[in-house]
Parts: sequence; C-alpha cells; structure tokens
Amino acid sequence: MPLVEHLRELRNRLAKGLLAIAAVTIVALVYSEDIMQFLTRSVPKCPPGVNSDGGNCAIVSFNTLMAPFSTTIQLSLTTGLVVASPVWLYQLWAFVAPGLHKHEKKYTYLFTGAAVPLFAAGAYIAYLILPVSVKVLISLTPGGSANILSLGDVLDFTLRMVLVFGLAFELPLVLVMLNLTGVLSGRRMARWWRGVIMGVFIFGAVITPTTDPVGMLALAGPISILYFGAVGIALLNDKRRARRNPDAELDDDEASELDLTPEPVGPTETVPAARALPGQATGEQDAAGSQRLNGYDDIT
Repeated sequence: MPLVEHLRELRNRLAKGLLAIAAVTIVALVYSEDIMQFLTRSVPKCPPGVNSDGGNCAIVSFNTLMAPFSTTIQLSLTTGLVVASPVWLYQLWAFVAPGLHKHEKKYTYLFTGAAVPLFAAGAYIAYLILPVSVKVLISLTPGGSANILSLGDVLDFTLRMVLVFGLAFELPLVLVMLNLTGVLSGRRMARWWRGVIMGVFIFGAVITPTTDPVGMLALAGPISILYFGAVGIALLNDKRRARRNPDAELDDDEASELDLTPEPVGPTETVPAARALPGQATGEQDAAGSQRLNGYDDIT
C-alpha cells in the first residue's frame, strides 16, 4: 500500500475512534450528575447544618464560578475516553495488525486479553479501599475546623487512585511478556523475589496518598501474589522452551557436538566441454596460431 493510502486509512480509523469518544462524551454529559455522585460516594458527606467538626465528615462543593462547567466537561471527556476505549483501541489494532507476524499477533492477543481484566481488578480494589482512605485523611482535620472539599479535587483523587492501582496490576503481565520474548528468564525472576517484594511494598507505601497501612497492603498484597504467579508461568515456559531446543543447556562458550557421519555422494555429472565463441570458430588465425576476430586476438 502506498504512503498516501496508509495515511488515509489512519485518518479514517482515527475519525472512527474520535466519533465513538464524542458519542460517549455526549451521553456522559447527560448523566454527569449521576457519575459525580457515584465517584464521590466514598466521601462521608455532612448533613445540612453540620460543618465537619472533629473531622467526621466533609462538605463537597465548588469553590469557583467556572468550576461546575470545567469539572463537568473534564469528567465527561474522561468517561468518554474510558468507556469508548474498546472502539479506539480496536481501530489502532486494525491499523497495526497487517504489519505483524503470526506469532506477534498471538502475543498481542494474549497481552490484550489479560491486560483488561487485570486493570479492571486493580480499579475495583482501589474503589473498595477509597472510603477507608478518605476517612483516614478527613480524620486528620483539627477539631473546630470545617473540612470543605472541592469536587474537582475529590474526582482527581478518585481517578488517580483508580489509575495507579489499575496500572500497577499490569506489572506481572509485563514480566510474562518479557519472558515469552526471551528477554527475562523465570529463574532470574525467582532469584529477585526478595528485592521485588520489598520494592512493591515501598511502592505501595509511597504511591498511595494515605498514611494508613490498608492502602499499602491492598496494593502490595495482590501485586505480590500476581508476581509469584508470573514467576510460575515463566518457569513453565522456560521448561517448554528447553524441551524444544536441545542446545538450551549449553553455555555461551561451549561448543555443541558435531555430526561427523559421512553422507553418501551422488553420481558425478560429466561437465560438457567448453564451446568456442562463435567469433573464434569462424575468425582468422595469426602467425602464432591464435584466433583473431576483426583484427583482435583472444586477450584483447
């Protein structure tokens, strides 16, 4: 396909993806209030007349004139990107797929089929621990002070937690893909388990915005389990690869055995005698007996 045709196909597929995002965004604008209520459900709201004395609840409100409009547009666009992701991801995949080999397509299907449920599981766990995290943060409010939260900040906090947990759950899948491509072996992953577990818990303590151990354990615990599952899959894949490759146990500087068994040689073919050039066959000869053609000898 020429370059212009590639660009035209890319334009058409991007247009289809943007159309799907725009359609979902319009629907999200209609139900924006319900979506806001769903995402801010983790915040314990104060009843009318109560000003969050003692940090038991919070007042969620807008603090600027343009905040309702900008928050609604941002929330609707984010919903459109997330909900319409199967459509625009498929359009990108359909554009790239013709240039991939068969085994590359197989790995891509495997990665996509496992990435979606892992991300959904991480997002679901983040949504479950959000009420605990918000209560811990609100409890730090000094006595006699009112905790008035911006709705935009609450939505940013919720989306950040969901994205962090969802992307963190993709780490074991990345390790499995590195093993399938031959970059990382299962034995090496098994030797790294102490450092990986320590790093996962440190990451869980740093990335979660709360100071309680609930968020850290909710993030680090499942990732540790998924990591050991990835190690088991990698070890099984290494054994399967070793059975199919007889030279897999050799070191890099160890030569493999040579097969010195002689092979039978077929009957020799007679080489036809070299035929003279047409000009030499009919050309004249000089005094030394060399063939001459148009006054030139064989060498010239």
